Amino acid sequence: MDLASVIGMIVCMVMVIFGIITGDEGPRAIWNFLEYKSALITFGGAIFAVMAQYSLKDFIQSFKSIKNIFIQPKFDDAVTIKNIIELSNVARKEGLLALEEAANNLEDDFMKKGILLIVDGTDPEMVRSIMENEMICTEDRHKKVIGFYDALGAMGPAWGMIGTLIGLINMLKNLSDINSVGPNMSVALITTLYGSVLANWLCAPVAGKLKYNNAMEIMLKEVMIEGILSIQAGENPRVIEEKLKSFLSPEHRSALIEGGEDIGGGE
Repeated sequence: MDLASVIGMIVCMVMVIFGIITGDEGPRAIWNFLEYKSALITFGGAIFAVMAQYSLKDFIQSFKSIKNIFIQPKFDDAVTIKNIIELSNVARKEGLLALEEAANNLEDDFMKKGILLIVDGTDPEMVRSIMENEMICTEDRHKKVIGFYDALGAMGPAWGMIGTLIGLINMLKNLSDINSVGPNMSVALITTLYGSVLANWLCAPVAGKLKYNNAMEIMLKEVMIEGILSIQAGENPRVIEEKLKSFLSPEHRSALIEGGEDIGGGE
């Protein structure tokens, strides 16, 4: 479980509730912020407006993807580079054909696919083309889901404003009835609040985390492509290690060096 996402979203909501209950009414003030008409206008309008932009299948799949921000992604650049260096040592000592057996121990399907391509003697340019096409398609799928939450985040405040206008119009139409002013103004303001919460508590964090995970996954795939092609070219494992470390930030590079053994090994 990704604790950063869980803690971040929980604490954000706690801060909102804290601001509500610390007023004169105390915890009872929460009931002042529960308005079903405002919820229907804001959440219903925003969700179905986004649905109109997608096919039903894509809409449902994108909506379900919210669970991904609570799952800790298996991105470990140090392990990825270490695996590539180990494979390069095998290829250097025993030849490319020996990699077929080693590839069966790999958990990452993308890397396994690349290794099997070079074992089959595929042209390097073709290997790069196949793997980059798969990487691009993966990124496109991720961007479609990210775009869903960006769109929902934009619709939230927009439909909150629609609710505000509805409340204000109703209030102005019934100014002669002083008892209706408060309820109509409440609907007007709460819809704006709901729209802001939808955009800034849910959609922005989800889209941001998905963008971060996408960037990490694409970076690792680029590392794998470069490493696999270097293995196919017969480069020295130490050269491959230095080449792949250039993808990492200085902190990650230092952590990789401090992480233990000399993964460069080889001859």
